[in-house]
Amino acid sequence: MPIELTKEDRQRAVASIERYFRENMEEKIGNIAASGLLSFFLEEVGPSVYNKGVIDAQEKIQSRVEELDIEVHEAEFAYWRKFEKQAGGKR
Repeated sequence: MPIELTKEDRQRAVASIERYFRENMEEKIGNIAASGLLSFFLEEVGPSVYNKGVIDAQEKIQSRVEELDIEVHEAEFAYWRKFEKQAGGKR
């Protein structure tokens, strides 16, 4: 699944890349080159970041599912146990 950005997010990302080059590199990068670099990273590195996010979400959901069992678990066949407790364990 290709990673797509909205038009606005893509514009913000390109502007951020241009700023990064302006402030941290010895040479500037133009709008077209920054857009190409962004496309490269989205295609090459993006899936790794995306997959890590999916794994993190799965782990979080699995953790909540395990907690749910503890939170809502009900004892089975408990009807007679309440009478046994009242009678001191006698039948």
